Formats: sequence, structure tokens, C-alpha cells
Amino acid sequence: MSMEPFINIRRDLHQIPELGFKEFKTQQYLLDYIATLPQSNISIKTWRTGVIVRIAGSSASKMIGYRADIDGLPIEENTSYSFRSVHEGTMHACGHDVHMAIALGVLSHFAKEQPKDDLLFIFQPAEEGPGGAKPMLESEVLKDWWPDEMIALHIAPEYPVGTIATKEGLLFANTSELFIDFKGKGGHAAYPHTANDMVVAASHLVTQLQSIVARNVNPLDSGVVTIGVIQGGTKQNIIAETARLEGTMRSLSIESMVRMKQRVEALAKGIETGFDCQITIDYGSNYCQVYNHKESTAEFINFTSEQPSANLVICKEAMTGEDFGYFLEKIPGFMFWLGVGSEYGLHDSRLEPKEEAIVFAIQHLTQFLQFKMS
Repeated sequence: MSMEPFINIRRDLHQIPELGFKEFKTQQYLLDYIATLPQSNISIKTWRTGVIVRIAGSSASKMIGYRADIDGLPIEENTSYSFRSVHEGTMHACGHDVHMAIALGVLSHFAKEQPKDDLLFIFQPAEEGPGGAKPMLESEVLKDWWPDEMIALHIAPEYPVGTIATKEGLLFANTSELFIDFKGKGGHAAYPHTANDMVVAASHLVTQLQSIVARNVNPLDSGVVTIGVIQGGTKQNIIAETARLEGTMRSLSIESMVRMKQRVEALAKGIETGFDCQITIDYGSNYCQVYNHKESTAEFINFTSEQPSANLVICKEAMTGEDFGYFLEKIPGFMFWLGVGSEYGLHDSRLEPKEEAIVFAIQHLTQFLQFKMS
């Protein structure tokens, strides 16, 4: 099977990134391509902007699922590509275009060469937010197509092409978005005693939030509280009536995430009292940890270690978040990092994954699935 079409597919998809649950062009592109494949063993469902494809096995005793996420990020692209995003302010800066191209490559192989067991390819929307995995699992769409095992990958810019990195157990952290809104009383800068300044209140809370990991998380565990956005005020001589903080929290244990949220709320109550204001907290999208199941991961590690074309790395857990964790809560399976050798990292406007990784991944995953079904 020629691999060049999947490089071109990746480039096509790279030009039409769309945000979560708005992947209308992406969904249609996927459906149009899948329609060109032999249809004798294929069944297709859609769920919101996602696509689910089942390939019937010749003598199936199980169903193996493979998930690729399909959404982009609200980032203005700054790459050297001739096939840059045509959607202003939106980019595939997390490699989901690569993820889709790989999944279509593996799907194409087994559409043309019927597998022994059933295969399920899930093109999932909204991984970057607000989260597509959890509501998809809770919907009726997978009720009759429930996999016995799930597999997924994520590109890793820091590893060269040909590298596969994974581990048994915890791979990705528990994550939570964090949005904090402040409401006080605005006024003239010359009369601060008549107002309640929410820029000052928000600034105090930002400083206090940094004590959570240092003093409330077990030092043998790991946690992160990052405030990435602070907004407040309209003019230099007006005391701000409102302010807003936006950030993220991450932990390597569920217990630490619970504790961190408790401390955010306690500190916010103190600010409310101290600055005579109202604070509301929204945790936005919450993703559970990606926890690789021992048996499935060991099988993949053993297989990969025997492939001369692959460089296997047993990596450490990372603070990145991924809603594939919801699949692994319900279904045995694993996720792995795929080396793509980019100078710039995930969520960077200059991310340029090496396309040779697409060819490598299609071949490796195809061979692994054939091995599992032998």
C-alpha cells in the first residue's frame, strides 16, 4: 500500500483545523475518504462531529478499538508550510492532523485486507475541549459497538521519528481547567476608598494559589497550578469592578486533585472576606488520568522491542492531559507517544511534525494489529 496518499491527507486536514464540536469540514473529509474504500466489511456511524467505523472480521472473537482525535486549537499558525491553515486563528498545533492520517492509513489497510477480528476506528471530536471522550462513551453510539480493548497514540515532538515511548500504569496526569471570576465595586482611581479593586484582589489570589503545590500537595506526589490569563479593568484611571483568572491544574493522583480544588476554594473564600467581593469558580473541562493497563501495554512493549525499525523508550509519566483516559477507565488498553522530531513543542504555533512518522506509525500499528489477531 502506497503511503504517499496519507501524507497528502495530513496536509489537507492541516489546512482545515476546527475547534471542538465544530469539526464539520473535518467530519465530511473523513466520510468522503472512507467512502472511497471497499465497503463490503465496513459499517459507519456518526456522533455529533465524530465518525466511528467498524470493520467486520472474518472470524471475530473480539473487537479492538483505535481512537484518533480530530479537533484543532485556537492558535494562529506560524509554520513554514505551504499548506498552512486556511482558518484564521485556528491550527492543528497538537498533531491531530497526523493522528487522523495515521488512523486512516491503518483503516485503509484492513478495509482492503479483512482482519480476523473486528476493528473499530473512532475519530473523536473535542479532545482539546470541552472533551468528547466522556460524552461519547455515555451516548448510545457505542452501545452495540463496545470494544474489548482500546489503543491510541499522541505525537511527541521531543522524540525522533521511529521512537515509541510508553509505560505501564500512569502515563498522563489528571487535569482540570480553572476559571475564577471576581465581582467588586468599580470607581475613580483618585477615590480608592469608595471602591473594591478586583485587579488587586485577583493579584493576591494569584500569589496565594502558588502555595497550593508547595504546601498542600504531598511532596512525594506531583501537582501543577498555572494561571495563564489574568484580565481586569478598562482604563488606567478606573478601578476595576471585575477581574478574571484562567488557568489549569494537574496532578498525578486523584487525591491530590481533590485536595488542590479544596484549597482553591478555601483561598478564594479568604479573598472574598478580605476584599469584600464575590468570587465564582468554574473548573471547566476535567480529564481523568491516562492509565495504561498492564497486560495490553506489556504486549505492545514486547512487540515493539522486537521490531528493528522501532526505538522503544520506557518513559516517565507526564503532566499532559488527554481525555482518552475516559476510554481506559472503561476499557482495557493503552496509549503511547510517537516521535515526530519537531524543534517546537505541542501547542506551539511553529510545530512541524516530520511526516515520515506517519509512514512509520501506519506500518507499525498495522503489523501490531496483525500480530494481536494471529
